[in-house]
Amino acid sequence: MTSMSTDHGGWQEKANHAARSVTALFGRKLLFLPGTHLGAILWQGRQPARQDSPSVPAQDPGSQPAPWWLAALRRARPAAALVLPWHYWWQAHYVDCLVDAGRRELGGGATPAARFNGPDRPSAGHLASRLVTGIRLRNALTFVNNYYDDMAWLALATLRLDRLAEESRRPGRRRNAAVRASLTLQFDAACTDDLGGGAFWSKKRDFKNTPATAPVALFYARTGEQAKAQALLDWLDATLFDPDQELYLDGARLNAAGEVVLERAVYTYNQGPVLGALLEVGGDANLARAAVLIESVRRRLTVREASAVQGSVLRCDGTGDGGLFTGILCRYLALAAVDPRLPGATRATAARLVTDTAEAFWSGRRAVGAEEAGARLATSSIFSMHASQPAAATYPQGAAVELSTQLQAWMALEAAASVSAAGPPAA
Repeated sequence: MTSMSTDHGGWQEKANHAARSVTALFGRKLLFLPGTHLGAILWQGRQPARQDSPSVPAQDPGSQPAPWWLAALRRARPAAALVLPWHYWWQAHYVDCLVDAGRRELGGGATPAARFNGPDRPSAGHLASRLVTGIRLRNALTFVNNYYDDMAWLALATLRLDRLAEESRRPGRRRNAAVRASLTLQFDAACTDDLGGGAFWSKKRDFKNTPATAPVALFYARTGEQAKAQALLDWLDATLFDPDQELYLDGARLNAAGEVVLERAVYTYNQGPVLGALLEVGGDANLARAAVLIESVRRRLTVREASAVQGSVLRCDGTGDGGLFTGILCRYLALAAVDPRLPGATRATAARLVTDTAEAFWSGRRAVGAEEAGARLATSSIFSMHASQPAAATYPQGAAVELSTQLQAWMALEAAASVSAAGPPAA
């Protein structure tokens, strides 16, 4: 039996637990400023007492261990927030996760008792708004960044935050509209006829790729710019869709001879926003491509021999930025799982990919030990960087845990909660 049989209330509580764990371990004010919130990039508990037996590797095989000074700076918070590396797009996905939690709060009546972290704590929507404020302050009083994909993720998150505010009958801040107006100008500048279309990845303007083009297309589609969104999808299909794998490649650039050179890497998160844009724009051709993409994800981007559950568990990409990749794909697979325009078998596949991956993250979690962080955090959990491996192996006690990997598991659990809330797909 797959995890699709899990009841709706169970997924709600699992998502709430992930939300409580991430905000408790990583969430904090920026320099003690009221009305702000940010996610620390790193959390590390106290090292356990030395054992005679060999220790379990603390990091993903092949990756470099976190530098000692990162942990030292983390303990020097809150000033460390201004010294540690700044990951703008991790924070944007943190906003998105809080919006997911806020939508579940809304489904519970938007009462204090429905809050993910208890009635005496801020609602998820309120915390997300504080996080947007923290992002602006930490990003030197602006939302503009050198990377167009970073800005697209934040624009999408603030758009969802405003819709949450509208649905909960709390007026959205004009600030969020100003964010999107400013960033839309950036996207318009990124989308040029160079290389035949698409969006540049960064302000170096030497590389156009799926990670920038797809979320910009989705943003255009959600803000009524259907023609712009379709043009970007057409470029992705013509330039970066690999007909052999039926998946989207990473990007394209011009070499010194003026020839188009493809970056042929295939990442899980690239498929997610393309899928979202295909569904948002709609139309027979886009929906047909979405169905093909979902089946290709099942065939090519899953771990076949996952011990945690019997089913299709999505592969993960380790730490750093890669720690977010699979969670992003889960977010958009969840939209496909409940879209009645797709065939029932396609929706069932999308739902199974989401729920099996989320169940693998859940069953592989480990508790934060009292000896590692004290009683205050003892009810929190740490999730593995790989859904198919237990957290005790990838993040043993005392290991440096990255925010990206914990957001990934949280996203997967939120996606499973939304799929479960919609009920089983019709045949």
